[in-house]
Amino acid sequence: MQIIQTILALALTLGILVTLHEYGHFWVARRCGVKVLRFSVGFGKPLFSWYDRHGTEFAIAAIPLGGYVKMLDEREGPVPDELKDQAFTSKAPSRRIAIAAAGPAANFIFAIFAYWLLGVVGVTHVAPIVGSVTEQGVAGTVGLREGMEIHAIDGHRVSSWRDVNMRILERAGEQGTITLGVLDGDTKGTLSGELGGWRLSDDTPDPIGEFGITPWRPDVPAVLGQISPGGRAQAAGLQAGDRILTVNDEPVANWFELVDFIRNAPEQTLTLAVERAGAEQSVQVTPAEKKQDNGETIGFVGAGVEAISWPDNVLREVRYGPLAAIPIALDETWADTRLTLVAIKKMVTGLLSPSNLSGPITIARVAEASVASGFEDFVRFLAYLSVSLGILNLLPVPVLDGGHIVYYTIEAIRKKPLSDGVQALGLRIGMAMILTLMVFALYNDLMRL
Repeated sequence: MQIIQTILALALTLGILVTLHEYGHFWVARRCGVKVLRFSVGFGKPLFSWYDRHGTEFAIAAIPLGGYVKMLDEREGPVPDELKDQAFTSKAPSRRIAIAAAGPAANFIFAIFAYWLLGVVGVTHVAPIVGSVTEQGVAGTVGLREGMEIHAIDGHRVSSWRDVNMRILERAGEQGTITLGVLDGDTKGTLSGELGGWRLSDDTPDPIGEFGITPWRPDVPAVLGQISPGGRAQAAGLQAGDRILTVNDEPVANWFELVDFIRNAPEQTLTLAVERAGAEQSVQVTPAEKKQDNGETIGFVGAGVEAISWPDNVLREVRYGPLAAIPIALDETWADTRLTLVAIKKMVTGLLSPSNLSGPITIARVAEASVASGFEDFVRFLAYLSVSLGILNLLPVPVLDGGHIVYYTIEAIRKKPLSDGVQALGLRIGMAMILTLMVFALYNDLMRL
């Protein structure tokens, strides 16, 4: 069931983004007078298809890892004389550039719309209030203390831990100074300190944690909320609402201590003192083994925490009017764009480990988690992934949209296209680069399993 959910989440995520990307190509091609033969979401044999009044075939194919728009093209076979003016190759370089750029443009437009929608609908964030600070981390060097709320990083406004993550992620691997705007009680202030080449871990980066910050969170009692069907907790007879008092006669102060007990005892029988309906009883449970992304094996019983309420004073509601949300959406999209470009640059220069590169397996798992987390998280994930897809396709690599744009630009300058031999060589190099990147990303995914 878990695998099916992951596959469905991946198909939904890529289906939305690929459809938007290819529709950009399709929409501009039609307006440039190019005949579109097929609009396919997915690769391989179509599962089903239909035709519109222009004779374009719309298809949903079996392999949901991409898509394409097939246009009338003299390079792919003879074109009847009466249709030559509708062939892609008959159009001026400027129109072919517009068609190639339209796919990535659609990805950026979608991201802007997604962030605009969230701004208008309104979202509620937990304020980035510091719970504790690791003295040896950058946070301790800067002077952050428990209870401080971070409201700006390097002059950029932040209102949630996601914002903090994004901003400090941009500074990974750098020297120089980082500046934090903080609110300490009722007093606003500015803290600054040296980064000293601060880096993320290669396997499972946690920007906030590795920066030296533990976010503030309310006390969470060790009370069970959800019990997974078929899990070890259900098999042991544990029930929602049970309060765990001790584990192997050791007191349990809160949920996080209970989690530590269970994580550290895979396939070891634990004796729990459980308070249920005012009475205490003893329950034995043996946590199952579960392998983490970093290879660590932990205990897992299939039980969740009872829902907790965040105090009103740590919640920040963010909502804008339809017009006011536009610049906010543009700023969010630009922040995603900048972060992606900075990450690419740092991977190339060695400041960020290439092991952080992710492939379809990681995307599927994150997609599943974001779908389960709710509307806001899923829309934000779609927006960020859409920006990444747009940037990736604009890279000047043959076979990508950016490579085609380079070819057509050169043709416009030279007044004639590059030779077939040069284009064929570029195609082989581009294919080799993309395949290498895909294999490496897939390898990273498998190493995280």
